[in-house]
Amino acid sequence: MNEYDIDILRLAGAGYCCSQIVVQLALEVQGVENPGLMRAMSGLCHGFPAMEGTCGAVTGGACLLAYYGGKGRADEEENDRLALMLAELSSWFNDYAAEQFSGLKCSDIVEDGRIDAAICGGLISGCYGKVLTILVENGFDPGVEND
Repeated sequence: MNEYDIDILRLAGAGYCCSQIVVQLALEVQGVENPGLMRAMSGLCHGFPAMEGTCGAVTGGACLLAYYGGKGRADEEENDRLALMLAELSSWFNDYAAEQFSGLKCSDIVEDGRIDAAICGGLISGCYGKVLTILVENGFDPGVEND
């Protein structure tokens, strides 16, 4: 177990899905709540679209990178490192999924497309950890609210 696993179990027990948990972990580190964002993240639950889609842990991770590096207001610009950060996450996940599973979709990762807490929890933890590493390596502080 790593430092995120207890929180992942707690959030899963509260009914949050994979993509929501990745983002909620970051919001908790910041000490903020964002119910609208959490509702929006439910659109990626268990793969998009549905179990035949890409794993929600990695799509949630992509959303978390964009939460820090994306354009949020009319007077803002997207961070010029966002595309590189997303590419790094994608490359890492593609390699990880190819090594561990038969593909990138939920249905490739868990038997019959059914959620498996042990497998999905490990993926959430791995994706969240990778996102934090990418953020820090690119000059972002995950503990600072992105407003």
